[in-house]
Amino acid sequence: MKTLSRYVLWELLQVFLLTLAGLTALIFVALIGKEAVKEGLGLGPLMRMTPYLLPQAMQFAVPGTMLLATTSVYGRLSASNEIVAAKALGISPWVLARPTFVLAAITSLGAVALNDLAVSWGRLGVQRVIIESLEEVIYRQLELHRSYAEGGVQINVRGVDGRRLIQPTVSVQGETPADSWKLASASAELSSSPDRRKLIVRFEGIHLEGELNFADTETIEQAIDLRDLLGDNRGRSPSSFALTEIVEERQRSADRLADLEREQTTERALAMMTGDFDRLSDESWSAFESREGSEHYLQRRLAVEPHRRWAAGFSCLSFVLVGVPMAIWRQKGEFLASFFLCFLPILLVYYPLLMISVDHAKSGDVPPVAVWLGNAVLAVWGLWMMRRVAQN
Repeated sequence: MKTLSRYVLWELLQVFLLTLAGLTALIFVALIGKEAVKEGLGLGPLMRMTPYLLPQAMQFAVPGTMLLATTSVYGRLSASNEIVAAKALGISPWVLARPTFVLAAITSLGAVALNDLAVSWGRLGVQRVIIESLEEVIYRQLELHRSYAEGGVQINVRGVDGRRLIQPTVSVQGETPADSWKLASASAELSSSPDRRKLIVRFEGIHLEGELNFADTETIEQAIDLRDLLGDNRGRSPSSFALTEIVEERQRSADRLADLEREQTTERALAMMTGDFDRLSDESWSAFESREGSEHYLQRRLAVEPHRRWAAGFSCLSFVLVGVPMAIWRQKGEFLASFFLCFLPILLVYYPLLMISVDHAKSGDVPPVAVWLGNAVLAVWGLWMMRRVAQN
């Protein structure tokens, strides 16, 4: 019995590791190409981005690879009548499937850690490389297209001579009109400051448009906040927090909500004491309600995020629960046909259920645990098929 289990496990590991390497490499190349085209990165930044993109590539590759390896091994065993021979010897298909289920459970735990690493360390690392390479990216875009636009920043030039921008026009659209400005000059140079999260523009012979309008032949420096450049004024998204950081962020959100409620109470009491009842109108409290609604939505997203990552990680086990009985039932050696036969209902059922449950959980319509609905459906279906296979 142990020999048979080791045989199945060894066959599964060989196919899994080989397929994982190939599929990860394929997805990795696609991600690298996407970043190169989107951000205009050169070879140096792309090489520095490699360790951060690798977990993201594996994040997508692991569940599909686990299903492909399962359908390949058990399809081959079933096609060669090894499953029938084992049943004739009194060995249940459950025994043959046990090592695969154990491996899938262990892989699912690893996938949870991998998902956590990819969305936190991986994404932030990619963003860090982009910021550090921002100067190079902008110069390359200006050389190729004579313009660069990202977020609330737009740069147009007549030409580029080395590091010198010829007749540049830089416009920044900030959060408020006071933060917005437009500046044209005879020439300029760019330099980035990743530590300060600023892009420094050194202008010569400027003409400034905005709150003030004037021309000057002197050289001045103007700093552009990277939040404007990257189009992100909201801070980190809940999906970019590591699981260990989510608890702390939920507490900070709860503290902000408590401070907001105390501020509302104080404002109401002050309005009643001074007789300023206009301050109690609905319009006066719209800003408070907007901030309060944003904090409640943030708390719901932070509550959903751990369930989403664990459910996504344990999709490996759910896929295997369907893949094993499906491959045995077909009794065909064409593993690709078995794979797509399993993956089609997963594509049509699991992923829509996951997306719908996540959206409704974020809206507060259902509890966060509803994110596991897709996994539960696959598990019930797989166990039912496995029971039918064992009985027949």
